[in-house]
Amino acid sequence: MGDFQQFEQDFYQTGYYIDDQGNTVTYYDNYNSTSPAYYDDGAQAFMPSSLDPSMEQQYTEQFYQPPVESTGTDLLEEEPPLLEELGINLDHIWQKALTVLNPFKPADGSIMNETDLTGPILFCIALGVTLMMAGKVHFGYVYGTSATGCTGMYILLSLMSSIAVSFGCVASVLGYCLLPMVGLSTFAVFYSLQGILGTVLALLGICWCSFSASKIFISTLAMEGQQLLVAYPCALLYGLFALLTVF
Repeated sequence: MGDFQQFEQDFYQTGYYIDDQGNTVTYYDNYNSTSPAYYDDGAQAFMPSSLDPSMEQQYTEQFYQPPVESTGTDLLEEEPPLLEELGINLDHIWQKALTVLNPFKPADGSIMNETDLTGPILFCIALGVTLMMAGKVHFGYVYGTSATGCTGMYILLSLMSSIAVSFGCVASVLGYCLLPMVGLSTFAVFYSLQGILGTVLALLGICWCSFSASKIFISTLAMEGQQLLVAYPCALLYGLFALLTVF
């Protein structure tokens, strides 16, 4: 009870009276919010009275410029074409096909030495499709004969050539030189080759393929004077494809 009386005595000794509340309200009423001076006084209260001219000049002359970043369009323009990323060169494929179609055209060793299997795979598929259109489903024979022939030619050329031979290069050359056989199988779709005409066309296709392949091999592997030795095993290989086409 004594503590409560002491608290009450301390509270009334603070000097706060109810009449002081009116003075406080009167103090705030001196500022009129509708008067322009009210906002002017407020702005002057927070703004410094004077600024350094050098600092103001320096601030007005310098602007923040964000770094220019390359857009997605620029990145797409810098990327190489999709075919180039996949290692497919259409110009080289066309030049190799022309070299095969023209047996008397000199072969470019730098181009033919590339390990390009896009054309050979397409020609093998085309040969299988044309045989199927003629009523002969021989996809397995085409792929099996191709793999066996490439392996045998790789071993033979490795023994005959003084330059290192790549298996991919051998498969590429043999695959591109399969193009005349594709033409023969296309002809077999419309006309039967089991006759004198078919035999002549098959022999012509074998000679064409083997001559083109041997020409490319001797120019790529520097095997001058050995074209007939290279053409003989090539003729045996393409003879198997001719048998698949005729019979």
